[in-house]
Amino acid sequence: MTPRNGLDSLLRPEDSVLVLIDHQPYQLANLNSHEPQMVINNTAGLAKAAKAFAVPTILTTVLAERGGLLFPQITDVFPGQEVIDRTFINTWEDQKVVDAVKATGRKQLIIAGLWTEVCVAMPTIQALGEGWDVTVITDASGGVSVEAHQVAIQRMIAAGANMMTWVALAAEWQRDWARVDTAIKMTEVFTQHAGGSGIAYLWEQQLLNTPVPANAG
Repeated sequence: MTPRNGLDSLLRPEDSVLVLIDHQPYQLANLNSHEPQMVINNTAGLAKAAKAFAVPTILTTVLAERGGLLFPQITDVFPGQEVIDRTFINTWEDQKVVDAVKATGRKQLIIAGLWTEVCVAMPTIQALGEGWDVTVITDASGGVSVEAHQVAIQRMIAAGANMMTWVALAAEWQRDWARVDTAIKMTEVFTQHAGGSGIAYLWEQQLLNTPVPANAG
């Protein structure tokens, strides 16, 4: 396994492509590794971060007619974009998805989905074997149990995958707060989806914009 270290190993928006897999009602109904609302929030934050950094994002479901449509919190970020519906459980066996990823010309493949142990693990392991640099966003994914999620993560790490959370990914894409255009967009995403960090930012802005009382003396 090639060690993941050095500056070149960090993720860059211009080299990244995101695939969001099977964030659907059926999978959410038996999500037990995370609080379901947290996964919805984190996935929406991830989708908005990808849009802020102009990272191509592939949306895909499995048997949507029966399993339900992709969460609206995701599709609302990409209005009008096709959601690729599959019969393959393993997304990476669906040529339409693979062709869409390859068409971006990017090799830093980022994956999040439900469930971790099935619909995330299989494409991750296959893509790694085909030479892709794969990162899994663990807190925008989830499994049927804590054990299932954790064992899947261990399995993917053993295969060579990189693990991150969505805020860590956004920070890595940003890299420098002097990149003002994306910094402004990301502060909005953080206030909406980064919990206490977003609230703390709003508090900071409140303090910065509060006049200092004149010295009564």
